[in-house]
Amino acid sequence: MSASVDTDRSSSTGSRRSNKGIILLLCCMAQFMVVLDVSIVLVALPQMRHDLGLSASGEQWVVNAYTLTFAGLLMLGGRAADLWGRKRVFMVGLAVFTICSLIGGLSQSGTWLIGARALQGVGGAILAPSTLSLLTTTFTEANERRRAIGAWSATAASGAAIGVLLGGVLTDLLDWRWVLFVNVPIGVALLAICVLTVAESKGSVTRGGLDLPGAVTVTGGAAVLVYGIVNTDAHPWGSTQTVLTLAAGVVLLGLFLLIESRVAHPLVPLGIFRRRSLSSANGVAVAIGIALYGSYFFVSLYLQQIAGYSPLVAGLATLPAGLATLVAALSGPRVVQVLGARRQLVLGTVVAAGGVAWMSFLQVGDGYFVHLLGPLVLLGGGLGLSFLPMTLAATAGVPPHQAGLASGLINTTRQMGGAIGLAALATIAAGAIPHLAHLAGPALLVDQTNGYDRAFLIAAGVLLAGAVLALTLPSPRAAAAAAAATSPAVEGEAVMAVGE
Repeated sequence: MSASVDTDRSSSTGSRRSNKGIILLLCCMAQFMVVLDVSIVLVALPQMRHDLGLSASGEQWVVNAYTLTFAGLLMLGGRAADLWGRKRVFMVGLAVFTICSLIGGLSQSGTWLIGARALQGVGGAILAPSTLSLLTTTFTEANERRRAIGAWSATAASGAAIGVLLGGVLTDLLDWRWVLFVNVPIGVALLAICVLTVAESKGSVTRGGLDLPGAVTVTGGAAVLVYGIVNTDAHPWGSTQTVLTLAAGVVLLGLFLLIESRVAHPLVPLGIFRRRSLSSANGVAVAIGIALYGSYFFVSLYLQQIAGYSPLVAGLATLPAGLATLVAALSGPRVVQVLGARRQLVLGTVVAAGGVAWMSFLQVGDGYFVHLLGPLVLLGGGLGLSFLPMTLAATAGVPPHQAGLASGLINTTRQMGGAIGLAALATIAAGAIPHLAHLAGPALLVDQTNGYDRAFLIAAGVLLAGAVLALTLPSPRAAAAAAAATSPAVEGEAVMAVGE
């Protein structure tokens, strides 16, 4: 009898462990897919442009349509998971993401593709917050939760660079449509796993609605700003259309701030920005987003349009950046114990800025191993070192009930910064080709390369500005005092997060 009971208990424990492992795999794969889709299209852009007749601004919208809706609705998705159930929201987000991937792969026009990408971003915004919520409710013991979130963070950190590689493989061996089709079988498999293994749970938020007006105005305002910036290739900065478009974007963002200051359940309680550590960390996140998306975008174009690489070779060429990001992200927890978040964040952004600045010297005919390999490793390693201390700084001293808000806000600002920054950098790069219609052959390649160099140099400057902003993070003593004033339980965490 005793042996039978022990066997039953052992079987039950093993079953729970197996179930947790499946849920960890489920959440990591879903988050990886969401992050991957920001960059997986980059290497496919030239083929998309050729097949669908995309303009240069249309290429940017294939990227930005996804990042804008994803960033703008991310906070809304997190609250929806708390209100309506994490499993339910996870499945809805995954279903939307998967279906829109299929629709995007079937696109017959640029408008069709861009619309599908925007809806993909909506699905990603619903899906991504619920993956972290499922992990934190499934892994309740401190050590196993730390390991689970570490695995989740590592997959997310490496997603951007691996997306470029995978996009190159799929585009070269199959077709550009497969950078979207690849999500369909994975999404269907993850939905089936979710139905069979995940139990429903809700957060502590049981009342209050979703701040739809806030989500619409912040997403719309950012989209209108990007539209105004992108269209400066056809309408100069001082033209009536551009001025009115940019003004409309600013008005929408101002309306968002007004709504957040008055609504009962705001998407982003504005009072949270009184925390200097959080505000500085979000400023750094904007700089990192601009450099991350801008650099991969222009590297992909340089490799294919200037160096003449195939999509597959271009994808392989970016692999060192992804590996450097992954290694640096995995070593981040150990490094931060030695340096503290402030110093590590400064180090990471400066190293990444060095890599991007190095790329600003690229010329037509430069060899990959001499002129690109080193900069890509520096860029990837610097960004990988920055992710953990940036998140720690953003959440240091934040009360437990606002921890999810603070961590979600970091992702939102990074994505928004990347979308608006990419539009601005692409406009700056295009300014180096004043008479595109009259150029051909080597002259066009030289001017294109000069445009990319200009964009790289500005991106490096933005990263250095982020490093300066990281220096404004509060000292360990100030962080501990702020944490103690809010909640004594988080004082030690604040010291670890921003300590020297």
